Amino acid sequence: MTSAATTRAPGGDAPLPGPRPGVDLYDTTLRDGTQREGVSLTVEDKLKVARAMDRLGVAYVEGGWPGANPKDTEFFARAAGGELALANATLVAFGMTRGAGRTAAEDPLLQGLLDARTEVITLVGKSWGYHVDEALRVSRAENLAMVTDSIVHLRAQGRRVMFDAEHFFDGWARDRDYAREVALAAAEAGAEAVVLCDTNGGAMPWDVAAIVREMVEALPCQVGLHFHDDGGCAVANSLLGLEVGAVQVQGTANGLGERCGNANLFTLMGDLQLKRGLALVPPERLERLTEVSHAIAELVNDATPSITPYVGHTAFAHKAGLHASALAKAPDMYQHVDPAQVGNAQRLVVSELAGRSNVVMKARELGLEVDDAAARAVLDEVKRREAAGWSYEAADASFGLLLRRQAGLLALEDEPFRTLHFRVSVGGGADAAGPSSEATVAVEVDGVKRLGAGEGNGPVDALDHAFRNAVNGTWPVIDRIQLVDYKVRILEATAGTDATTRVLITSGDGERLFDTVGVHPNVVEASWLALADAYVHAIVTATEEVGA
Repeated sequence: MTSAATTRAPGGDAPLPGPRPGVDLYDTTLRDGTQREGVSLTVEDKLKVARAMDRLGVAYVEGGWPGANPKDTEFFARAAGGELALANATLVAFGMTRGAGRTAAEDPLLQGLLDARTEVITLVGKSWGYHVDEALRVSRAENLAMVTDSIVHLRAQGRRVMFDAEHFFDGWARDRDYAREVALAAAEAGAEAVVLCDTNGGAMPWDVAAIVREMVEALPCQVGLHFHDDGGCAVANSLLGLEVGAVQVQGTANGLGERCGNANLFTLMGDLQLKRGLALVPPERLERLTEVSHAIAELVNDATPSITPYVGHTAFAHKAGLHASALAKAPDMYQHVDPAQVGNAQRLVVSELAGRSNVVMKARELGLEVDDAAARAVLDEVKRREAAGWSYEAADASFGLLLRRQAGLLALEDEPFRTLHFRVSVGGGADAAGPSSEATVAVEVDGVKRLGAGEGNGPVDALDHAFRNAVNGTWPVIDRIQLVDYKVRILEATAGTDATTRVLITSGDGERLFDTVGVHPNVVEASWLALADAYVHAIVTATEEVGA
């Protein structure tokens, strides 16, 4: 952890004082996060996200804007009715200041915030004079009155109020006196925190520290931060703002948000707790970080980006042989933190860049032991295949089979089945009815030919049905396997329809997911190779587990 005494502001200014002990994490996934293109949560989804963030231990969960749309109104009604019992977080309703030309008491949106029955309300108001002039088209004095009246009214109703100073950093750059005046008006009206918002996401770290420091010194209340990531600096700006005295930081799960997203709250949690030494949440909650990240990604029908710090699939993946060799001696040589602290795990990736240490460690990860000669044989085969377009970085199950075969752990005579041949016919057109594909598959099991036919919504689905009919219950584990995802990549962009294709298939048994790969100029053949590996992987690992 870097001590505050040696941490310096950008540009060599005075040392940064360091964050205060009581930093509050404020989650705005359910409001700002849902403004990401393609993200739409049901009320049930919103309740699940709120519970997940509460389990993680954030201080505030912003639930949305009651009165602005039916879903958010229903969410708060159900929360108030007892369906959302938060153990750690305080639920917050979000809305805007009163409309121009009306009193706060008669403003319907403010009444909607009161009807949500939350202890805390966050109001957003304009702090950039340009927006007041051109967007609101009211006088700057009226905008100040809108801010003051709204906060005073909500405080009189017994609510805690926070104020989001929208476009604060842009306003500061163009007209700092007015931006400052709006923030001071909110604080003097009774806001317990004024949140400085980088709504357009363009603030730069070399400006942020000085601006936030000045506002911390000027305001008689807490200062919060809300950064967007359009300049790629949302997390860095948040960390710098906390270093100079802000005590609240807003962000979203996985950095969701409009355009390029918001500050990633999970990255901030990892940085502040593991790097800055702030005890934000108990260690056992931080260990849920990866789980919560992936669960919320699933709810928004997205995937946690693989390279996301701390929680990404590749955050602790090691591909280079030099890394693996060092990791075999000491795991912390090429990892900045222990992945278990955030619920993630070290992964060894085998590719043409790997060394024998990668293979040995990957084998151990799979519960297998291989000697040096076998590791070399595996590595040589991987490099030969990758030169032909195969890739095992994202296909652990296929690599596990290749390792067993090359190392002599899965002999030819021990293979569960041998593919003899298959045929697929595909129908289509405006007059087509019913399943569009039919397939037959012939395999040999224990020296006996098995033949199966199947129909499906495409060639891969038809092949899957045909294989299951051919083996007909020989291995019960096959009945539990389902195809979860299917990806095709063209490897030779200039070869047109004659290009080699790589197919990656994700399968699951209800508890675990695993990936297999197939490569061939014929996309159906590539698909069958990946499918066949999925079946063999399931059978072999089930047999090994029984044997163990």
